[in-house]
Amino acid sequence: MSQFHEQQDLPSHLAIIMDGNGRWATNRGVPRQEGHRQGVETLRQSLKDVMRAGIKCLTVFSFSSENWNRPKAEVTFLMTLLQRFIESDLAELHGQNVRVRVLGRRQDLPPKITKLIEHAESLTADNTALQLQVAFNYGAREEIADAASRLARRAVAGTLDPASITPEVFDAELLTAGLPDPDLIIRTSGEYRVSNFLLWQSAYAEFFFTETLWPDFTVDDLDQALHAYAQRDRRFGGLSNQQERER
Repeated sequence: MSQFHEQQDLPSHLAIIMDGNGRWATNRGVPRQEGHRQGVETLRQSLKDVMRAGIKCLTVFSFSSENWNRPKAEVTFLMTLLQRFIESDLAELHGQNVRVRVLGRRQDLPPKITKLIEHAESLTADNTALQLQVAFNYGAREEIADAASRLARRAVAGTLDPASITPEVFDAELLTAGLPDPDLIIRTSGEYRVSNFLLWQSAYAEFFFTETLWPDFTVDDLDQALHAYAQRDRRFGGLSNQQERER
């Protein structure tokens, strides 16, 4: 990834919708669980690649609030994978100065996993090399509804003037409070949708879609996405630099 070491136009916050584990397994005639297991291995390698590129914030979508509708055995396995990932990788992530956060509703998770999440977040709270967010049992509509509910309760209690609710006030109620909005969102597996992921935060994000299934995602795929991002003209509703010069 040497071409990106001196590339100034990197995303401050990269988000990835890690899709295609099931199809990867089906294509190989192996159980879906094997696809999820390989997906975790890809995540481990991608973390190293992202840090090597110099990106400081990464959010990955691993389990949506809609995924509870999948077969019970698969859901249980995904819960186990998260538990194993935290248990086996936390010490290494902490040693690499990575801050770990888990985004999503926790009341539906097994208590053991909730305690592991809280421990991981507490242990790594002061780390600064990379901010890693794992969106697990996450849904953007639910996140927005929960934020609105909290603000409404404060307004009813008289501690918040409804007229003072600005985008910045609302943003501070979201699970990503304190993080920059994603600059680039990558989705693997050839699907062209966001699937209830970071809807508020992605208002001005750039998107990169690849046919590559997540377990097959490599540093070359990351290179391609970052190169495409570097070519984008991000105007945020304004004019491009060229258009400004021509005014």
